[in-house]
Amino acid sequence: MARSEVLDPQDWTIPVPIAFGPGRLAEIGGRCHNLGIKRPLIVTDRGSHGLPFIGQLQAHLAQSGMRSGLFWDISPNPRDIEIGAGCAAFVAGDHDGIIAIGGGSAMDGGKAICLTVTSGVDLWAFEYERPVPDVEPEFPALVTIPTTAGTGAETESTAMVTHVEKGMKFCVWHPKCKPALALLDPKLTLGLPPNLTAWTGADALTHAIEAFLVPGFHPLCDGAALEGLSLVAKSLPVAVREPGNLEARGGMLAGSCLAGISFLKGLGLVHAISHMVGAEYDTQHGLTNAIILPVVLRFNLPGLEAKVMRMSEAMGIEDRTVEGFVCAVESILDEIEIPRSLGEVGVPTDCAGRIAEKAIQDSAAATNPRQATVSEISDLVTTAISKANWFLRPLTLKSARTRCPGIRFHSS
Repeated sequence: MARSEVLDPQDWTIPVPIAFGPGRLAEIGGRCHNLGIKRPLIVTDRGSHGLPFIGQLQAHLAQSGMRSGLFWDISPNPRDIEIGAGCAAFVAGDHDGIIAIGGGSAMDGGKAICLTVTSGVDLWAFEYERPVPDVEPEFPALVTIPTTAGTGAETESTAMVTHVEKGMKFCVWHPKCKPALALLDPKLTLGLPPNLTAWTGADALTHAIEAFLVPGFHPLCDGAALEGLSLVAKSLPVAVREPGNLEARGGMLAGSCLAGISFLKGLGLVHAISHMVGAEYDTQHGLTNAIILPVVLRFNLPGLEAKVMRMSEAMGIEDRTVEGFVCAVESILDEIEIPRSLGEVGVPTDCAGRIAEKAIQDSAAATNPRQATVSEISDLVTTAISKANWFLRPLTLKSARTRCPGIRFHSS
């Protein structure tokens, strides 16, 4: 069998320099040298700091004669109070660059530290809806290394951070704080357990779908969304079923990256709700998105049949009606064993109104293809908390195929 192109090392330049391919982590020392980084601070999350890729990264840097530090006090949903501690570690270690490695929380934490550590500007001055702060001096050089395939956080400055006092998530960013390099090494994702592979992969699926549905003419983002959707639909079930399948891991990492690029166009109510659920109940972001996704799709898709056709084509779905598309998405989520309700992950019914009040303020709500009232969002949250959004069948691939015979499931 011919070697898959997904396994070939490749360098891309859009939207930032990207080094893609198995084994590319070994290049990190030379890459940092070229970027002028001599004393990087490695930023990761609490769940990742003891994993093998941290030691591998430190070893590669040491072999290149670089002294690195490690800051890992980042929550699964990064909190504003943690960013200041990261800045203190950067200053105390006399660091000159940041390597954010791990899942979305690690990269969001690293980006938030990068925004504030040399700028002297308060974190919340960078909130997405506010005027862009005038920053001097320049931000530290930033390298992003995703070790999950889902968040797509590696190519932009945007970061989601929880405002502890308000109990809400906000997006922070600055247009000049882009990663100097995104390093995508599929080998780093091989150790990801099946459940995290499923949850983070469902995040990428949600990104591509929501971004493509955002109104407006943006062929660059739409193209990235459709190709990302194609790669994720093909690769995600295989990556969950066969954790050591490097081709599927590479397809997921590339698909996740494309989906992350696509949501520069915006997102929708899935994320608006998920952000606030995560802020209050510290739920895993991709998992939360996956549970909410079918509910919001049934709310959003009527009237968007032309877009449904294009997404169905990208995913290889034969039944290209609205119901056929939602059914196919449910079947993929069923196959990768996503829980069927937010209630199963600890979200109580009585929070729906409060979550809706917060979600309508989220920037993602503004780009949802169908404008919703607080009452309508509350109803969506209530449905997602209950089991009403899922057909009551055993969580098996056989049941998914019985439910949706029109979907063409991609084989490895």
